[in-house]
Amino acid sequence: MWDVLSALIPPAVVATAFCTFIYKLLRKEMAPRTSDGRLVSEADTASSSSATGAESATAAHADDVTADGGAKTAPGTSSEVPGDGAGSGGR
Repeated sequence: MWDVLSALIPPAVVATAFCTFIYKLLRKEMAPRTSDGRLVSEADTASSSSATGAESATAAHADDVTADGGAKTAPGTSSEVPGDGAGSGGR
């Protein structure tokens, strides 16, 4: 009886360590995240500790985007396909 038990202890320890590792990895990778990829818990901590700093940083970033023209005025943002108009073909 003790021979069988002593033979099964090392694989049981390895299996437990492996399952614990997989559990921790999955918990980390499947945690809820914000749209920019940060963990929700990190975003909550950062937003509560520096709410005024975040507002001023967001306003500064918005000024930078509008000063550069932003994404809306970038070339190539049209939803039309070039050369696909009514007068472009000899059909």
